[in-house]
Amino acid sequence: MINQKLVGRLFIVAFLITQLAAKKTVAQSKQPYANLQQAVFSGGQLAGSQGPRSVNWIEGGTKFSFIDGQNTIKTLSPKDQKEEIVFDGSQLKFPGTDKPFAYGSFQWSKDSKNILFQSNFRPVYRRSGVSDYYVYAVADKSLKLVAKDAQTAELSPDGQKIGYERGGNLFVFDFASQNETQLTDDAKPALYNGRFGWAYEEEFGLAQAWDWSPDSKFIAFWQSDERQVPIYKLTDYKGFDEKFDSLPYPRVGDQNPTVRIGAIEIANKSKQWMKVELGDGYIPRIYWTSQEGQLALMQLNRKQNHLRLFMANARTGDAKQIMEEKSATWVDVFDFFAGINHLIYFPAGVQEFYWVSDRDGFAHLYRYDYTGKLLNAVTSGKWEVSYVHHIDPKTKKVYFTSTEASPLERQLFVIDVDGKNKRRLTTVAGKHAVNFSPNGQYFIDKYSNVLTPTQVELRDTKGQLIKALETNKKVSDYLASHAYSPKELTSFTTSDGQQIDISIIKPINFNPAQKYPVVMDIYGGPGAQSVYNEFATTGWHQWLAQTGYIVVSVNNRGSGGYGRDFEKIVYEKLGKYESLDFAEAAAYLAKQPWVDANRMAIRGHSYGGYMSSYTMLTHPGVFKVSIVGAPVTDWRLYDSIYTERYMGLLPENEENYKASAVSPFAKNLAGKMFIAHATMDENVHVRNTFQLMNALEDAGKDADLRIYPPGAHGVAYSAGTQLLLYQQYTNYLETYLKSSPLN
Repeated sequence: MINQKLVGRLFIVAFLITQLAAKKTVAQSKQPYANLQQAVFSGGQLAGSQGPRSVNWIEGGTKFSFIDGQNTIKTLSPKDQKEEIVFDGSQLKFPGTDKPFAYGSFQWSKDSKNILFQSNFRPVYRRSGVSDYYVYAVADKSLKLVAKDAQTAELSPDGQKIGYERGGNLFVFDFASQNETQLTDDAKPALYNGRFGWAYEEEFGLAQAWDWSPDSKFIAFWQSDERQVPIYKLTDYKGFDEKFDSLPYPRVGDQNPTVRIGAIEIANKSKQWMKVELGDGYIPRIYWTSQEGQLALMQLNRKQNHLRLFMANARTGDAKQIMEEKSATWVDVFDFFAGINHLIYFPAGVQEFYWVSDRDGFAHLYRYDYTGKLLNAVTSGKWEVSYVHHIDPKTKKVYFTSTEASPLERQLFVIDVDGKNKRRLTTVAGKHAVNFSPNGQYFIDKYSNVLTPTQVELRDTKGQLIKALETNKKVSDYLASHAYSPKELTSFTTSDGQQIDISIIKPINFNPAQKYPVVMDIYGGPGAQSVYNEFATTGWHQWLAQTGYIVVSVNNRGSGGYGRDFEKIVYEKLGKYESLDFAEAAAYLAKQPWVDANRMAIRGHSYGGYMSSYTMLTHPGVFKVSIVGAPVTDWRLYDSIYTERYMGLLPENEENYKASAVSPFAKNLAGKMFIAHATMDENVHVRNTFQLMNALEDAGKDADLRIYPPGAHGVAYSAGTQLLLYQQYTNYLETYLKSSPLN
């Protein structure tokens, strides 16, 4: 008698084998990368177009403008989808020259009569740089230089003036009179009006240290004094003389920059300082409110666990505290990794403000009046508000993205200001980034997921599609003919009961019967998130998959998106839980039949470099190879604002600082370690790497070191050195993880 169940099982097995063989045949028929260089520089082919460039909503939000091609600006009307050319710079020259006009970005005046162009950008720090600013009059097509060598510039809300900071002082240019007026004149070396030094810009996320009032009557600004901040010197060791760049850089426990907030009334140039005591802390944010001449200021103590909000009169400087927020860990004022500069919002036309706080365990939106009285919680639940895009006081609705669908996704929702009638507007799974029109009628939605390259769509606030702005057909066509391994999303539970999300990129022509080496590519810093439901675009990861590696990323404890307790468990203990989760991820992977538990590597850069070295030394034997880029190796060597936020102050937390340092564990090295750093790294100083190397040598441990002297925090300083760095990474893996050098 025939066993029907056995026949059925054999049929299923045969079917799966056939499908696997078919997939393998298809994969083998697709074109692989010819070499590492092609892979490293293929990211653009995988990322594709990000949609319209330099989007500016104009005419109250009824249109948006964007750069089309090299030197053309168009507008698009969502109502009728009509496109118009409003600027054609193909024949335009820099004033008084034959040199073709070129620019990096632009702003519109509110009346749409003038365009302010930023040109000749020369970087200073991560976000800032010196530029020349030109005004283009749409009516007569004239171009005029209005601010040369300015660090920031911005059109006034009424479109009548341009404000800018140059040389540490503030100026305005008036269109009607065609005159420049200097507003401040007391700048000195390391004392600036309307400009931040390195530490404030890097760790509080803003480049522009001044702001127009909504009615264009005032400019509020930070005055930053770095004269008592210790100086760090950098050199690239070129030439025969000792030449150093100098940078005011406060390390943990050092004297910080001091700031005060001024307000200038443009009509009479009168200046008033706001009467808010700085104490030992910071003023990380200022906001104009909807009340004329009223400024809101945030004051944060040095430990960054006590934030106070003041309302100040711009004419008198009188200030009153209206509310405060305290935390057992730290209080966030922005989200660096999500690119969210503000967590407090003052909508026009209503005397209310909205505050994102994790006080109930998850980041949610709270509504207040101008006396500081809590009116209501707008959102609640075991998920997080990640970005507030638009608050409409007329319809009393709030549009925001959140993690409600999944911590791996960002989806757009709308809710009434009283917390009722919440509704989801984006429906496709994935990570959505939204650009809202100021009238609250339209939004541009850019999204992807693990199986879908970037899509850019124009929609109305009912969620209806108006126009597909970018489908990235070129990426889809590329994938149809080229080998590609998508991310797979999964999770595991640690030995202490915490669920951890990870992503896995498997080798091309993956065979579950084989065992593969693993490269865990990590970051791990507080608030960062390495794993999303988004399309994988890193060419090096695809090269590793093509050459037989499994590539893994981890949302370790400390990551954003999972709530306060998950993120802030790392407080005053940086390194402990992150490294544990990376080791636990390795243990989980080691149980998979297709993973070679004896061939695992960990690689990271910056905070990831800290984690790849710290994990290698505090969990010896888990990883065979560690690749370390620009690492912090002792938090006492890093800047005060970032470090004290997460590690507390010295000397009260000195023992935890020692426990979080890498060098004391140098004797534990039980594998191969490759370290790369640059001597011109103004962010994580090369002293970190040299101290780790010293400790390894003292312990009799060998490590491989590569120094790129002219490089900054990214280590490489050109396309050629970028390729060289990744060749070194790849060859190191081939030699010490695969034990078969790659040609």
